[in-house]
Amino acid sequence: MAVRPITVIGHKALHSPTKKVKEVTDELRTLVADMYDTMEAADGVGLAANQVGSRLRVFVYDCPVPDGPNVRGVVVNPVLERLGTPPPLEEEEHGEGCLSVPGEWFPLARHPRARVTGTDLDGNEIVVEGEGLLARCLQHETDHLDGYLYVDRLTGPVKAEAREAVKDRGWAADGVLKWDPSTTTADKV
Repeated sequence: MAVRPITVIGHKALHSPTKKVKEVTDELRTLVADMYDTMEAADGVGLAANQVGSRLRVFVYDCPVPDGPNVRGVVVNPVLERLGTPPPLEEEEHGEGCLSVPGEWFPLARHPRARVTGTDLDGNEIVVEGEGLLARCLQHETDHLDGYLYVDRLTGPVKAEAREAVKDRGWAADGVLKWDPSTTTADKV
């Protein structure tokens, strides 16, 4: 398939809710295959359709989990259920990053568990549930499809730090609202 350019913060596609998939078409199957290729080229663990310019409500993921192989799949029309209480931010050990905010990482307390329901490309109902990185990924990708970036959820000094980092990157000022993971690494965007 093909690696597609990834939209960067400031692009309108990232700030609008996506549209429900009404039927699985050959075009959707091609999009999903391209999303897997793009996610792999960008060294990501998840990718939402609006990150590659599509308005469809679908995401792919390929997350490492402790003591096992990566959990990999696609969810069409995901519905998210957050489980548990997020830890206090000062106890957050891992930062969160995003292929649409390349090269930046900021602490964000997410719910420790998450469940997503939806369908696969054959129309079968699926449930994906996880904790740790998989829970973070499910919340992050569903947020994308709802028109939110993880930096939109930051608060206080961390939010100010993120705004400054994005401003310093100059993506919007330079008109650079996409990057090509087949030719560029995220930290060089």
